Amino acid sequence: MEGAVSRPRGTIGGMSLSLPSSPAPVASPCVRRCTLDQDDVCVGCGRTLDDIRQWGEMTEAQRAECVARAEVRRRERDWR
Repeated sequence: MEGAVSRPRGTIGGMSLSLPSSPAPVASPCVRRCTLDQDDVCVGCGRTLDDIRQWGEMTEAQRAECVARAEVRRRERDWR
């Protein structure tokens, strides 16, 4: 098929299967303005101190959730 996206393929019991592509890694939202406010939230990226500490241990799904929460915090505080 012209224009079709190619995915890795595997076989099980002689049947060919399309394997899901792995999601892209979630990039750190750090913008190198690391300063915590009175609530221990970074005014640069919007993550909490606990989020920052745990980033290296988070799964990609947890990182995506962390980034989404940080963006909400930034909007709520009207940080640019």
